[in-house]
Amino acid sequence: MSTPKTDRFAKRVASADWRAVAEEVNDYGCALLPRLLTAAECERIATLWDEPAHFRATINLRRHRFGDNGDYHYFAAPFPEPVEKLRQALYPRLLPIARDWYEKLNREAEWPDTLDEWLERCHRAGQARPTPILLRYETGGWNALHRDLYGDKVFPLQVVINLNSPGTDHTGGEFILVEQRPRAQSRGTATLIPQGHGLVFTTRDRPVRSARGWSASPVRHGVSPVRSGRRHTLGLVFHDAA
Repeated sequence: MSTPKTDRFAKRVASADWRAVAEEVNDYGCALLPRLLTAAECERIATLWDEPAHFRATINLRRHRFGDNGDYHYFAAPFPEPVEKLRQALYPRLLPIARDWYEKLNREAEWPDTLDEWLERCHRAGQARPTPILLRYETGGWNALHRDLYGDKVFPLQVVINLNSPGTDHTGGEFILVEQRPRAQSRGTATLIPQGHGLVFTTRDRPVRSARGWSASPVRHGVSPVRSGRRHTLGLVFHDAA
């Protein structure tokens, strides 16, 4: 039988008003979640930055022209408990939204009921490298608009968690979502994520109403410049990489 300790992440995920989350994601492409990590848990994950045994690769934003003054580490399996437990708990909550989107877009929703089954499909398709990410931005750091696509297998939603306290540990560093509306100008959404809270957002595109019913609206995300301090975030992607 599971212990209360191992259930605490699932309980936090379950505490969200998921109907309201779905409505907000449908309206804006993103939605804040309740606190998924305590301050102490955020600090413990952030301190893993200097422990290379936890990671499989490091990407420097400036070197790859993805942004500036920041880096991100891809976690190696096995993951720290919060990373594994949160991904497992979030996937089934996001799955109904994903399936609804693909039904509206007349696409095949290929995702099974559990994350483990879905990742196995990713692995059979050649996408076997883990994708949970720990990111760190120093003062002046920012992340260019992009999509986290690593192969043909894509889950259309992902979650980011701020591990620091805005206004105390850093200023700036808003999460930016830019959506290209059908036959219209792009729309931007900026969110300052509270410490420990999650933000669920669109991975690639999402359905929006158009004159012909539903159209796929392309979406990219990034991070505005950190004006002072240091910002760590945990990124939870629900498909693995080729």
